[in-house]
Amino acid sequence: MSDFRGAGGTEGGIGMFFIGAAMAIAGAYLLLNQVTVTHGGWSVYGYNAFGLALLPLILGIGLLFFSGRSVIGWLLTFVGVVIVFAGIIGNLSMYYRSTSLFHTLGMFVLLAGGIGLVARALKPSS
Repeated sequence: MSDFRGAGGTEGGIGMFFIGAAMAIAGAYLLLNQVTVTHGGWSVYGYNAFGLALLPLILGIGLLFFSGRSVIGWLLTFVGVVIVFAGIIGNLSMYYRSTSLFHTLGMFVLLAGGIGLVARALKPSS
């Protein structure tokens, strides 16, 4: 069993890898848990524009029900889905909730230290 190599070709790399991965996951979870995501409305000149964003999608789906081989139907459906997802992502607002400096530093130390341990464990031994 002497041919067994750990992460990065080192003998002790597996333990360091899993400890680092656990630290990075915990830090990322705690950091992302402090972020609040909200959305704004889809408005053009003060009017709700979400219905207009659905128009290509609805037309494309209608054409696909009429003929499943319709290239224009597939194109309109694809464009409609892209418009809807881009609109949703474009209207998101993210806010970092208030927390103490101690907790913020703890989150970043866990995240950065975990990534550092994972990178160290994957580094080939010399």
